[in-house]
Amino acid sequence: MPLTNLAALDTCELQTDPFDYIVVPDFLPAAALKRVNSDYPAIDTATNHDLRDLSYGPAFRDFLAELETDNFRTHLGDKFGVDLSNCPTTATIRKYCERSDGHIHTDHKSKVITVLVYFNEQWNSDGGCLRMLRSPSDLEDYTAEVKPLGGHLLAFRRTDWSWHGHKPFVGERRMLQYNFLSNNKFAQLSQKLNRMGTHFGKRVLGIGH
Repeated sequence: MPLTNLAALDTCELQTDPFDYIVVPDFLPAAALKRVNSDYPAIDTATNHDLRDLSYGPAFRDFLAELETDNFRTHLGDKFGVDLSNCPTTATIRKYCERSDGHIHTDHKSKVITVLVYFNEQWNSDGGCLRMLRSPSDLEDYTAEVKPLGGHLLAFRRTDWSWHGHKPFVGERRMLQYNFLSNNKFAQLSQKLNRMGTHFGKRVLGIGH
């Protein structure tokens, strides 16, 4: 039985203000979330980790495998009206958030669709909640705020105005970022170079979802 709920993705509403995004609260139903969380990668630093460098259990591996299917790619592309069939993908995982995370940004230009999946079984802070913003300068000028609650999927189309960020939070904030990239070779190279600088650049700029 699948872990992810594609029917919930299909029936969610595409939001267009201030840019195209979706929120799917029950993408990972409660029972599936518990299984995946029990096999979550062991991480002890507040940074994004490449999944190829980590070990994790079978339920988490099965969850990743479902994201990598053509089925998920098709359902997500249909929701945004974008052909994702030839888009390469990247995946990073995070467990902890630090005060410098969450500054306003739009994501790298190589990205077509950014997918965020959260794994926190409860959330009682007003920090760490991602906001869809109208501008690059005002964290209070937002159209929606999404708590990083477990099972939630948030996905958005990357544009030059897809500004997002969150108020500071320090502590455990489990999140997977899964990106569909442009199949343009120059864009892919630029994204790889950008990722090489992530460890240092994000600490300087305070970038994080």
